Amino acid sequence: MRYFFVFCLLATSVPLWCCSVKNSPTTEKTVLKNNPDLPSWVNKVGAKSFLLKKKVYYVNDFGAVADGKTMNTTAIQKTIDFCSKNGGGIVAFKKGIYLTGSIFIKTGIHFRVDKEVEIRGSQDIKDYKQIDTRVAGIEMKWPAALINVQKQENVIIDGEGIINGQGKVFWDYYWNLRKEYEPKGLRWIVDYDAQRPRTILISDSKNIFLKGVQIQQAGFWTVQVLYSEYVTVDGITIRNNIGGHGPSTDGIDIDSSKWILVQNCDIDCNDDNFCLKAGRDWDGLRVNRPTEYVVIRDCIALKGAGLLTLGSETSGGIRHVYASNITGNGTKNGLNIKSASNRGGTVEDVLMENIQMENINTFLQVSMNWNPSYSYSKLPEGYTEETLPEHWKKMLAKVDPPSKGIPYFKNITLKNIHVKKIETAINVEGMKESMIENITLDNVHIEAEKAGKISYSSNWTLKNVSIKTNDGSKATIKNSTNVIFPESLWELK
Repeated sequence: MRYFFVFCLLATSVPLWCCSVKNSPTTEKTVLKNNPDLPSWVNKVGAKSFLLKKKVYYVNDFGAVADGKTMNTTAIQKTIDFCSKNGGGIVAFKKGIYLTGSIFIKTGIHFRVDKEVEIRGSQDIKDYKQIDTRVAGIEMKWPAALINVQKQENVIIDGEGIINGQGKVFWDYYWNLRKEYEPKGLRWIVDYDAQRPRTILISDSKNIFLKGVQIQQAGFWTVQVLYSEYVTVDGITIRNNIGGHGPSTDGIDIDSSKWILVQNCDIDCNDDNFCLKAGRDWDGLRVNRPTEYVVIRDCIALKGAGLLTLGSETSGGIRHVYASNITGNGTKNGLNIKSASNRGGTVEDVLMENIQMENINTFLQVSMNWNPSYSYSKLPEGYTEETLPEHWKKMLAKVDPPSKGIPYFKNITLKNIHVKKIETAINVEGMKESMIENITLDNVHIEAEKAGKISYSSNWTLKNVSIKTNDGSKATIKNSTNVIFPESLWELK
């Protein structure tokens, strides 16, 4: 019986698929020597080595038809189940287009989407099985993703093929529902009632590789890593703006998970490109699971709401985050930290370095009162709370005491940053009850139309910082302590 090994080479961007230990070109000790300033945990993220069988099971032999019209959910799942029953191996596709609903990958399976293979998601929501999951910070019943890894270990999803969510029908449904809900004062629940399928969900799982595939037109979030640990996402390409601009089509969402490595990815979407989350409001505080020990490096962020976004779901806490060597062009924000006064949680120990960006709105965007119409739930007149769906009740549950809902942001370092062709340099707004603390800008150079503002913040450290503004403005600083921008750093473009 033949096997192959999979190794996560944490300190390099060389290919992950190796045949033996001796092929590993680097070690943790070498990396630390090259960059001694990094915390040691940075070299411990990502999936660990495991053993898989090499036997290949083609979905075509189980009844799948590659014509882009035949629904193949049953045939693909039958292949996965048979492969699993026989100890695992490779599930593969002969070239062609495969239409399917939700499929569930199991332990010990290498799910391979080869070049000239395209998996297309069904455009009928009934083809996505209802599961218990968490979406946008709330645990609830929701359609499964197109491809799911739930409560599994040692799984690979890879290849040079395409996974197409065909999401436009779900985007249109969302916008129509929003037009109906917003006049009723129900903006806060639209996203939860417009049940749109994610493309890939990795949930409650360990040692998972997602590598190389091209993902298009997600109906909702593209890749969600939820309640999982030791996951590597490497070299995937996301193009969600094909055929329109899908709402909330985040790129990669790391949600209450730990020891995660994201590298060599190229994302063009219509919301947050790389996003870390940890639950929202009463339900997120109840679950109380952090996102921690996350590395994002060597990536490209194109259109989207944030090159690196922390929040807005912060209830369980977000900490120990390292982002490096990311290029952004056309992304709305650079570092975007957002929450609300009913959300709670602490965002801390974030290091973002070696970043180049242009054609963006705001480089550093920080808010504790983000998008009030979405963030704060209020039941309009004419509704009886007792008869509401369970997820409505969770959204309406009050945080008690209210002080538990106050978020905290601290210990944020931005290093070796070059940003040009942007609208606003800095927009940082804390709260009277919660100062944004300990921000370090080290070798940061920004060219912007205007400077921006800082409020309710304290203890900024600036080293080799320059901000050039077209309008000659300087940052407005209010209700802050030890936030001093010397005159010498301001320059007129």
